Amino acid sequence: MNTKPEPPYYAVIFTSQRTEGDRGYGKMAEKMEELASMQPGFLGVESSRDNHLGITVSYWDSLESIENWKNNTAHKMAQQKGQEEWYKNYFVRVCKVERAYSFEK
Repeated sequence: MNTKPEPPYYAVIFTSQRTEGDRGYGKMAEKMEELASMQPGFLGVESSRDNHLGITVSYWDSLESIENWKNNTAHKMAQQKGQEEWYKNYFVRVCKVERAYSFEK
């Protein structure tokens, strides 16, 4: 996440296990990140994937912004494709960040 907003803000934690092969997943993931970054209320994203396990955390200014992104037409199409082809399973958590701190050398 490039910007470090001051709390409170919201985090959507998306953990997933992938199926074998790419089948367009990489391209769609890039497209979704680009599209999300243009949505009102988007604050940033962090993502990591190790073999088939992935964790993506997106940051938002409000629950309304999260709901709008969830219901975005292109995002809904990607969600459907994910359920049909790309994911063995996934879990979504929506959290309010009350406090944040960091260290950097």
